[in-house]
Amino acid sequence: MKASAAQIRAALESPKPDIRLFLLHGPDAAGAAVLAKRLATAMGADAERVDFDGSQLKSDPSRLIDEAASMSLFGGARHIRVSGAGEESLEAFTSLLTADMAGNPVVAIAPTVKATAKIVKLAIESPRAMAFACYPPTSADFERLAATLVRDAGLRATPPVLHRLSGLAGGDVAVLAQEVEKLALYLDAAPDRPADLTDDALDALGADLGETELSRVVEAVIAGRPGVLGEELVKLREAGTSPIPWLRQLTRRLVVLADIRSDMEAGANPDSAIKRQRIHFSEEAATKAAIRRWSPLMLAKAIAQVREAERAVMAPGNPGPIAAETVVTRIAQGIERRR
Repeated sequence: MKASAAQIRAALESPKPDIRLFLLHGPDAAGAAVLAKRLATAMGADAERVDFDGSQLKSDPSRLIDEAASMSLFGGARHIRVSGAGEESLEAFTSLLTADMAGNPVVAIAPTVKATAKIVKLAIESPRAMAFACYPPTSADFERLAATLVRDAGLRATPPVLHRLSGLAGGDVAVLAQEVEKLALYLDAAPDRPADLTDDALDALGADLGETELSRVVEAVIAGRPGVLGEELVKLREAGTSPIPWLRQLTRRLVVLADIRSDMEAGANPDSAIKRQRIHFSEEAATKAAIRRWSPLMLAKAIAQVREAERAVMAPGNPGPIAAETVVTRIAQGIERRR
């Protein structure tokens, strides 16, 4: 069946034996990963997780149904995650949905798959599967998602605090989920012992240096000035600044530009599209110049690259600021060639 956002969340949080496959398709891989984590949480901390990717299922389609029907080595709960699923997984998914038995739920993340793909059609038409399309949320959707995650973690937040938290996450669902988890731990919050989420908590855990200090890095990327960008990155590195704050500010700026371009594609003129985003009058000229340089496709790619850079910086054993600096320098160089 084709699931709504509420239906897929509820089903993953309380999986029923009649649903064998949860197919999360579409370009928001980070959002799909957050949804997949809901299934892992529902299965329990001691549950066994079996991982596959699309290429493994292509070479041996029968492995999926074998694992889905197998008992856990220790007799506990078990679930299966398929990453990078595509059309090569069609045979494996078909076998899963038509088999006589399959006790362990499967969640498949398919970020490159379109709604017209055969595996999507298969999942929609099967009563034993749920398909959900994952797309990057709009600003309003993102704040609603932030409110849901905050409430589920046992936190209480005012609208201004939720707005600030959403901004810190830079439109990345995975980063938002990590921030909420950190804040809940810091405040010792849980659904049965709620706590107030305040600006003080965000100040304590959020690496937010303020808009003014980081805007030169962001604008150098947006304007396509790699020389200026290099100078500003050196200053921040010498000051011992983490890349996370300026990566998040850059993502926020790119998301705003993407929203403006989306409104323009729908027929709005540049002035009205900019006003809808409540751009400060002092930034209107720079914003108009930016939307002339950046196409919707370029913005989508840059947002994905910057978000991936942030996740790389936050990962254990990461290479440090150089990974983020390399990504944004390449983006700025690409824009420079369009000036």
